[in-house]
Amino acid sequence: MTKFTVLPLSVLLLLLFLSTESLAKSDESDENDVVAPSCCGFSSPLLIKKDQWKPIFTTKLGHISTVQIGDGCGGMGPYKIHSITLEPNTLLLPLLLHSDMVFFVDSGSGILNWVDEEATSSQIKRGDVYRLRPGSVFYLQSKPVDIYLGTKLRLYAIFSNTEECLHDPCFGAYSSITDLLFGFDETILQSAFGVPEEIIGLLRNRTNPPLIVPDMSTPNEVNANMWQLQPRLLKFFAGDVSAGSEAKTFNVFESEPDFESLNGRTITINRKDLKVLKGSMVGVSMVNLTQGSMMGPHWNPWACEISIVLKGSGMVRVLRNSISRSSNSECKNSRFNVEEGDIFAVPRLHPMAQMSFINDSLIFVGFTTSLKNNEPQFLAGKSSALRSLDREVLAASLNVSSVMIDGLLGAQKEAVVRVGEA
Repeated sequence: MTKFTVLPLSVLLLLLFLSTESLAKSDESDENDVVAPSCCGFSSPLLIKKDQWKPIFTTKLGHISTVQIGDGCGGMGPYKIHSITLEPNTLLLPLLLHSDMVFFVDSGSGILNWVDEEATSSQIKRGDVYRLRPGSVFYLQSKPVDIYLGTKLRLYAIFSNTEECLHDPCFGAYSSITDLLFGFDETILQSAFGVPEEIIGLLRNRTNPPLIVPDMSTPNEVNANMWQLQPRLLKFFAGDVSAGSEAKTFNVFESEPDFESLNGRTITINRKDLKVLKGSMVGVSMVNLTQGSMMGPHWNPWACEISIVLKGSGMVRVLRNSISRSSNSECKNSRFNVEEGDIFAVPRLHPMAQMSFINDSLIFVGFTTSLKNNEPQFLAGKSSALRSLDREVLAASLNVSSVMIDGLLGAQKEAVVRVGEA
């Protein structure tokens, strides 16, 4: 993300609300209420509240929950978002991925093991970003309690399909290895593995374990490297894993931000930052707004943005731009409050602004969905789209003098995040 300059607050608010200044207050919808899809308005709700997460699996050792959200304009979505939480010293048993998976680690630490073309593992911790491809088999271990990283390993993942993928609606984002193995009859399994019929019978007659179980490591191991689960699980899928590699993730807290000031911090992760994202249609960004701050008005030229609120609360404003909106009452701008656990979406090419409340910060991680690199375009700043327009044309567009335009653009300071109001 390029660093940009933001207008003083009074001018910023003028530009932000200029297109709706003459409209009645009723022309603005509150996304905290249920909004019916329409052909002119957003095709799906932009906000999903934290109590709308649906549990997939719940136990005292951890839980998995999911939501499904569209991009607001009937694009390549809907997208599945999963929250996976493991208590310390637990194991998420192997899963077969049906979709592309990009994830962000919100808290805790652990070890991610997977088989793609070869067996690979990676130490993961709070702030890490990584991607697994469809067809990968993976399992996840949480480490003991860490007072710095958090007691639980929690990650948020988005699942998407590439354009050539034929998506079966009966297929979830992944399936368990138990389902994979025992979906076949005993004759096929016996022939495939080359073992006696009795072995297959014993396996099939055992009680299926839950998805999350206590870690199989013993607590008295001296060598820290032996803490990891023995690679016998991966041997089943990849043969000899002694030559397996270790992958490197991208950590948002250990990397140079795109912008940082007393008002907040932003960072964007794309294919240039994390090679494994090449070929994926998902990028990742993280925004941290301190109390009473604002991410300046901007839009994504190529991507829908789906964000999860990690901490705090604030307000999001999304504009529904159309030259015909004044003749259709359904073409309304959207404004809604967000808090920890909420998910909100902003469609491609829709101007937006995010603000934290004066008594709370706002931290959210965003997944951008596009096959092209997306560079957000800010309304204000040295690289603002307004600066590339002819001064006289811009003045005519805003119905002001060119002198006022010169003063407007000349007053901008270097900032992406600044003091705001919400």
